[in-house]
Amino acid sequence: MPSHSVAYAALAVAILCEVAGTAFLQKSEQFTRLGPTLAVAIFYAGAFYLMTHALKAMPLAVVYALWSGAGIVLTALVGAVVFRQSLDLPAIVGIAMIVGGVVVMQGFSAVTGH
Repeated sequence: MPSHSVAYAALAVAILCEVAGTAFLQKSEQFTRLGPTLAVAIFYAGAFYLMTHALKAMPLAVVYALWSGAGIVLTALVGAVVFRQSLDLPAIVGIAMIVGGVVVMQGFSAVTGH
C-alpha cells in the first residue's frame, strides 16, 4: 500500500489530467476533431489510472471529494482563462460551497486519515 503522500501525489496528477481532458473535451467540438478527441481519451484514462493508486491508501469518499472539488475549481479557472468564459455570482457561490465542504471534510472528518 502506498504512503499517503504518494496517494495524494497520484490524486493531484489525476486531477490535473482530468482537468486537461475536460479542456480538450471543449476543444473536441463534440468529438468531431480527432486530435482533441484523442487527448480527451488519453487524459481521462490517465486520470482514472492514477486515481486507482490514490484509492490504495485513501477512502473512496475522500478521493472523490478532493477529485471533484479541485476539478470543479480548476476547470472553472481554465474556462475563464483559456476559453474566456465567465461565471455569475450564483456559480461562484456554489463553487465556494463545494470547496468549503472539502475543507470541512479534510479538516474535521475522521475518515480522511490525518
